[in-house]
Amino acid sequence: MADFNKILTPGDYENGDINVVIEIPVGSIQKIEWRRDLACFMIDRIEPSAFPKLTNYGFIPQTLDEDGDELDVLLVSNEKLTTGVFLEAKVLGVMKFSDDDEVDDKIIAVPADDRSTGNPYKTLEDLPEQLIKQLEFHFNHYKDLKKPGTTKVEGFFGLDEAKQVIADAIDRWNKQ
Repeated sequence: MADFNKILTPGDYENGDINVVIEIPVGSIQKIEWRRDLACFMIDRIEPSAFPKLTNYGFIPQTLDEDGDELDVLLVSNEKLTTGVFLEAKVLGVMKFSDDDEVDDKIIAVPADDRSTGNPYKTLEDLPEQLIKQLEFHFNHYKDLKKPGTTKVEGFFGLDEAKQVIADAIDRWNKQ
């Protein structure tokens, strides 16, 4: 397997375009994580409930969030994507999030070219309100069985805030 951080760039985030490597497909209960130190994927744990519908989970290569991992992406798509594939995506916004008092933000994006849906989502406000509620509920409670009260969604913000989060994560990557 290739080391995504060596062969991919973050993308043209200033224009709202990013590269996303998929870790967790829609509906999976497997918490699959990229292990940068080994350049491979690992099942970190099995969750009690599936990841929210319409949302694949991945990361932007050559970025570091404040938690020390690559910057996470919630990729909204009708399609269940395969672990280990990458695609170009359009940034819609960011879900500000903390996990055990560490910043662990999630960029919200859609595939750059989704011909099955006609690319209906252009901004965060275009997403179904129910999906935003599901994401907020999931991330506020997904650790409740083991570590209740350790996760908190701080809010959802648009493209400009997302670009700043990505720029900061690229800067952290470049300084390591």
